[in-house]
Amino acid sequence: MLSVQGLGLHHAGNYLFRDVNFTIKRDDKIGLVGKNGAGKSTLLKILSGEINFYEGNVVPEGNITIGFLKQDLEFVKGRTVWEETKQAFEQINSWKNELDDVNDQLATRTDYESDYYHNLIHRMTDLNDLLHHHDAYNLEGDMEKVLLGLGFKADDFDRLTDEFSGGWRMRIELAKLLLQNNDLMLLDEPTNHLDMESIIWLENFLKDYNGAIVLVSHDKQFMTSVCNRTFDVNNKKIDDYKANYTKYLELRKERREKLEQAKKNQDAEIKQMEDNINRFRASATKASFAQSLIKKLEKIERIEMDNEDVSKFNIRFVQSVVPGKVIFEAEKLGKAYGEKQIFDDVDFFVERGDRIALLGQNGQGKTTLAKILTGQIKDYSGTWNLGHNVNIGYFAQNQEEVLTPGKTVLQEAEDAATEETRPRVRDLLGNFLFSGEDVQKKTQVLSGGERNRLALCKLLLRPFNVLIMDEPTNHLDIQSKEIIKLALNKFEGTLIVISHDREFLQGLADKIFEFRDGKMREFLGNIDEYLEYRQKESIREISAEKSKLDNRKAQAEVKVEELIQTEPEIQTTSSETRQNQDPSNTFITKEQKQLQNKLKKAEEKIDGYEKEIQSLEEIFGKTNPTDAELAKYDQLKKELEETLQLWEDLALQLED
Repeated sequence: MLSVQGLGLHHAGNYLFRDVNFTIKRDDKIGLVGKNGAGKSTLLKILSGEINFYEGNVVPEGNITIGFLKQDLEFVKGRTVWEETKQAFEQINSWKNELDDVNDQLATRTDYESDYYHNLIHRMTDLNDLLHHHDAYNLEGDMEKVLLGLGFKADDFDRLTDEFSGGWRMRIELAKLLLQNNDLMLLDEPTNHLDMESIIWLENFLKDYNGAIVLVSHDKQFMTSVCNRTFDVNNKKIDDYKANYTKYLELRKERREKLEQAKKNQDAEIKQMEDNINRFRASATKASFAQSLIKKLEKIERIEMDNEDVSKFNIRFVQSVVPGKVIFEAEKLGKAYGEKQIFDDVDFFVERGDRIALLGQNGQGKTTLAKILTGQIKDYSGTWNLGHNVNIGYFAQNQEEVLTPGKTVLQEAEDAATEETRPRVRDLLGNFLFSGEDVQKKTQVLSGGERNRLALCKLLLRPFNVLIMDEPTNHLDIQSKEIIKLALNKFEGTLIVISHDREFLQGLADKIFEFRDGKMREFLGNIDEYLEYRQKESIREISAEKSKLDNRKAQAEVKVEELIQTEPEIQTTSSETRQNQDPSNTFITKEQKQLQNKLKKAEEKIDGYEKEIQSLEEIFGKTNPTDAELAKYDQLKKELEETLQLWEDLALQLED
């Protein structure tokens, strides 16, 4: 589908890539891994054609279509969610408009034998084939499926996109890309701004996607589930593993062990050569031999390896004094911004040693609660109490709100340190990849990942007994996330964490506070148990939203029918009818009769499947479904989809 030959790219005077070669096939789903700054996003921009100043060649096969989800967003005001999503079908809409024009001409022209009329008929056939190939007459059903899967409600479809946050607008852009069915889809951090349930839905969508995918993600579980191939971007090259992320880790470990041994042997050889050069250089008889050794040493291509063993990083969140048994206690807590109620009537109880994950869609109040508990928001309804001897360390989602502009990285860290931890400041900054001149950078010029690393470093420099972490893994690469998770698991105090990363939360939290529809529910259990429970619930919720949309359509159809019935009826005489009627239409062949019978049977099957599905959905709305009921539901949905496709094929044959 696409081949890359001898790719090289200079960046800031150095090579970012050098002599990179690979081929992407139609069934490839490739995950790009590597440290931040290794060039993953840059590679996507090269493949998309956004960057074209490079060495080597990027050669697409034929007229393949490429779709690219970038991290930056281009936003047009004044459209509804539905209207904006429809922009995904710009080409299809163009074909539909052209077909309407062709049909209008065929209906009004009378030069039936002319070349122009025959060309119109051929064009009509071509357009119908194109529209059928792209499933153009089921676009609205696909739009509903994707928007609901990404977390939108039916009531959101008619709302202006201006009303939504940047994260929700990014979901619309993602929906548009998913609906385009490109041959190659490039995704840069597609799970950013998604809640956990939307991530799982996207994961399943991409696994079934009929095309090639190249994606960047720091979500290990997402990568393992979606990808069948992994590119490790490191040291100006790409190591290609024909495996998903979990298998890649095993294969890379084996490769690194061999590489470490090769590096050890090379280092010994280089040291021996350097010793000989120093010994022979002073000797007049051996000087020429020393020069030949120097030339040989210069030609050696040295093996470079990154330090990736996170267990070597001795990082700990230090606990302060032991607090009282009760950390937080809230009763009928609520928060509104103007007329918009975020949540209300929330009761909860946090005890010493609790490890709680706050989950829910963006905008449901997770960050708001964190800011209330840390004293940053003081206008709220209800009451909450802080326990005895509680010292809170807070990691904010937006670090620009808490870092001091004008200060350097070193100054910011030293200000956070105690007398005991001040001597460790530079070592700790080094662990978070701030060394040399990096510690003199001003905080306002730091990237998102650098700001997060600095904020985490500050939390490690002062003792706390409660940590409230709002999306601590944002902008962090996989290795940095592992380091933080290791440190949080060692923390002996109370932990409240907001995250959409399933793998990060596994083994970290044993209680869930779920925010949904203005309320908060407590779930006793780990993240895997919670997600299993939510999977069953979400089937009912999506079915309810789909029913709401179906009801709207039915009401609209009734209104249209009423309008048609009130229109004055235009009569034609029987002679006119006979003159205008095509004689071939008065005769039904045996084949057409058979098609009609098959069509009728398909319609009966469709009615039966829809009734059974509706019956199950009603059961799901009252009780939690069993595994057998869920399996039957999935099978019915599959059979319904296959029968609908059969009905469509039969209808097209009958038209022909």
